[in-house]
Amino acid sequence: MRPNRATENEIEAMRRLAREAGRLVLAIRDEGFDVEMKGEDDPVTRADREANQLICGELARTFASHGVVGEESVPADPAELEAILRRSRVFFVDPVDGTREFADKRPDFCVMIGLAIDGRATAGVVFVPLEDKLLWTDGEGGAFAEVGAGSPRQLRIEPPASTSAARAVVSRSHHSADTAAVLEKLGVTAITPCGSVGVKIARVIEGDADLYVHVSRGAKLWDACAPDAVLRAAGGELSDLEGRPIDYRGALGLDNGLIAAHASLVAPVKRAVAALPSRMR
Repeated sequence: MRPNRATENEIEAMRRLAREAGRLVLAIRDEGFDVEMKGEDDPVTRADREANQLICGELARTFASHGVVGEESVPADPAELEAILRRSRVFFVDPVDGTREFADKRPDFCVMIGLAIDGRATAGVVFVPLEDKLLWTDGEGGAFAEVGAGSPRQLRIEPPASTSAARAVVSRSHHSADTAAVLEKLGVTAITPCGSVGVKIARVIEGDADLYVHVSRGAKLWDACAPDAVLRAAGGELSDLEGRPIDYRGALGLDNGLIAAHASLVAPVKRAVAALPSRMR
């Protein structure tokens, strides 16, 4: 096993399981389902739970030495969770990222599986079931997209002509005055609402947007790991609002927000965030 790289077996397992889970999620979508609430503004369906069980169960059986953290199966015991996060290789699974969009029969939801090695996002897959599109890393520093059985195309993001020319994606269901203020400070006017953290970052990875900034709490490590790895392999950066990389051995909650963009945009976003009134941060 290569100590700092994902292996072919790990990547192929993530690719296969993301597609299998995506098919399961679509079948449940067609059959019908009930929406429950895990907490305030936190919906869940049996698609989340069954896809979580499929992915996490298979990963745990195939890679017994790895840690596995799934959104719907986080250990209740903090010590048990800490022990998992301290393993050298840890999978982070978001079985349905964008449950609200899934429940509303919108297309912008995805299945995400990321692999962190020694606390750093190293490999990941983001599968958008209704587009039959898989974004993934190859373990050698490349990022790719493939639709159905088509040939993979390599992904490489380019910087916008200027900060104000950047195109941003924002949350459709969670309006943020802070995010709006940051984009205004940057002079960004091309703004597209979208569901799912993974789908929003995928838009940046594929070049349909240049920037996603999340100026609030709420995101978790499983929201970030897979798209973090793919974005960086495509030449972008994912960081917190102070420009620091995400520590996948740290707390589950990403309380200092997210920036997903070409590297040239990270510093301007940091300055715009720092200029927010303290009451807004």
